[in-house]
Amino acid sequence: MSKAITIAEAQRFDAHTINIVGIPAMVLMERAALATFNNILNDDFDITRVVVVAATGNNGGDGIAVARLLKIRGIDVAIYLLGDPAKATSQTTQQLKIADYYGIPLTTDLNDVVNATLIIDAIFGVGLSRDITGKFADAINAINAADAKTVSIDVPSGINADTGNVMGVAVVADTTVTMAYNKIGLLTTTGKHHSGTVHVADIGIYAQDRVEHAR
Repeated sequence: MSKAITIAEAQRFDAHTINIVGIPAMVLMERAALATFNNILNDDFDITRVVVVAATGNNGGDGIAVARLLKIRGIDVAIYLLGDPAKATSQTTQQLKIADYYGIPLTTDLNDVVNATLIIDAIFGVGLSRDITGKFADAINAINAADAKTVSIDVPSGINADTGNVMGVAVVADTTVTMAYNKIGLLTTTGKHHSGTVHVADIGIYAQDRVEHAR
């Protein structure tokens, strides 16, 4: 688990685990959410008012699942959703349906983000390929302006997971829960500044050679 990987490796390992090993993407999403949830509960965070800032990709789905786990625990949580829900990935669409079942409120008010006691950054993962602008940039600026501590899922949104460079604007997290392996961009000076304390969570994503070695 000490190896740091590139974006291409992360995507290849995901695809291998889902398509060859046969572990469904939704299972991996649930494991990612549970790992993040456990790190939140085991750390010294103020969870009086939690806001999950999520987009409609699978990183957002991870965050929406975290919101549900917090809600079931009796914690006050809301979701600030970015992007068009009609264009969400299939897994994130399912997570939104589950969140609706549990009555987790959706907010479009950035003041809710600024006034949170803990923010979960679930906007962009390793797949970010262009600079962040518009409402996405506004949300990241609000996260960084808040007094709340921030937990990023996989990588701080806006950080290039290969280079550690800021893609226009990036979340400055207190903690990052990254999945399966660390990312090489988080080991750079800028990456370290933005990711804070990094926890590597084993959620069952493995390189092909690792799977073959286990046989």
